Amino acid sequence: MSKSQSVAEKMSNHRWTIVLMLFVATTINYLDRQVLSLTWDEFIKPEFHWDESHYGTITSFFSIFYAISMLFAGRFVEWMGTKKGFLWAIGVWSLGACLHAVCGIITEAYVGLGSAAELAAATGDVAIVIATVSMWSFLVARAILALGEAGNFPAAIKATAEYFPKKDRAYATSIFNAGASIGALFAPLSIPPLAKAFGWEMAFIIIGAFGFIWMAFWVFVYDKPRESKFVNAAEIAYIEQDKQEQVEQTSKPKKEVEKIPFFKTFTFKQTWAFAVGKFMTDGVWWFFLFWTPSYLHTQFDIKMSDGLGMALIFTLYAIVTVLSIFGGKLPTIFINRTGQDPYAARMKAMLIFAFFPLLVLLAQPLGMQFVDLGKNAAWIPVLLISIGCAAHQAWSANLFSTIGDMFPQGAIATVTGIGGMAGGIGSMILQKGAGNLFVYAGETNMSFFGFEGKPAGYFVIFCICAVAYLIGWTIMKTLVPKYKPIVLD
Repeated sequence: MSKSQSVAEKMSNHRWTIVLMLFVATTINYLDRQVLSLTWDEFIKPEFHWDESHYGTITSFFSIFYAISMLFAGRFVEWMGTKKGFLWAIGVWSLGACLHAVCGIITEAYVGLGSAAELAAATGDVAIVIATVSMWSFLVARAILALGEAGNFPAAIKATAEYFPKKDRAYATSIFNAGASIGALFAPLSIPPLAKAFGWEMAFIIIGAFGFIWMAFWVFVYDKPRESKFVNAAEIAYIEQDKQEQVEQTSKPKKEVEKIPFFKTFTFKQTWAFAVGKFMTDGVWWFFLFWTPSYLHTQFDIKMSDGLGMALIFTLYAIVTVLSIFGGKLPTIFINRTGQDPYAARMKAMLIFAFFPLLVLLAQPLGMQFVDLGKNAAWIPVLLISIGCAAHQAWSANLFSTIGDMFPQGAIATVTGIGGMAGGIGSMILQKGAGNLFVYAGETNMSFFGFEGKPAGYFVIFCICAVAYLIGWTIMKTLVPKYKPIVLD
């Protein structure tokens, strides 16, 4: 047995415990985010007299407020540190999640009605007031949720950079990022049944409470590697292998941890490349996350509280979860086999993933082609959408990892926040545009490539989603054609 093998056997593996915690936090993040999309069409919409425009306003506002919050969340995490920054983030978003439950009470008090049944029975101007007041109440709750959730990815990416060498970061990121899929996976199995049994308000409260439980574990589990009692010298050596290589190549190893002034980050093409990648593609993921339940209801008359509805959404995100984790491993395979630098390997993998969303173009045509199958025809678009969503998660894991490839640790959370803001802006445009488009398509019976009404509107959005990744990749490659890490003077 060689000495290196002996050291490897004795090495602690606390970094994977940290990944597990990040995975659970991301799962909770997406569970909280999904409660509204899985309850609005069946439970909330009738009570508050909403249409797709109201829902589009709420989802687009969440996106833009999330975007703005991401810009500051990165700096906040840099300032507070990973441990405290994450605690603040999940505490705020869990509070925001629970506050959705009081929106009905606020609306009842404002209009002077005493129950959800009276709200639902209202007509005329009263119904308009109910829709408006309830929407604004939800906007406030979504703002608090977005403010806290904005801290998740800057903190998680920073924690990954602290606990993993560059070659492992995409894989670690793909694992914790799979929490988004797991959250979306378990959401249809838990949220509609909770809403049906106890009311939609309790669904928000029960799901929101998970975050407070996570906080107790994070306090115990997380410290920086050199400060953690769970990390031994062998694991620290493994984690810091990039720093050792830097020491061997340069006399300035301390630059790895230096911070970059906020506005200076905008002077780097690497920042803009990451921001463009997020702007072009985040909205696609959020569109399918927020609108797929409504799409199934509109197109196939499938409710999320029905067994078929739960099975469809569960299957969609089960496929996403399984396929997306491999996406984070693909660059490592390229690096090991070809010796490519991390950025080149990631861009190669991302180009491959960018082609898969093109399958979404077939979702509507094939779904309508097999309309004789009735509601079971919905399986076809769901399976195609799941492949597109899996490609997004694989793309996203590698996109996040390009930050650690290019920037020193002191700037990672900041650049993540800037990219998150760009992604939120792109999502806001897509969500609001989709909501207005669906209302317009339904009212005017709009026609597009043989589809009419709301199905035509959905096909327009599907076309946009299908090509977004190839456009984003092309712009990123143009901005940063080769591996070029930031070197501080």
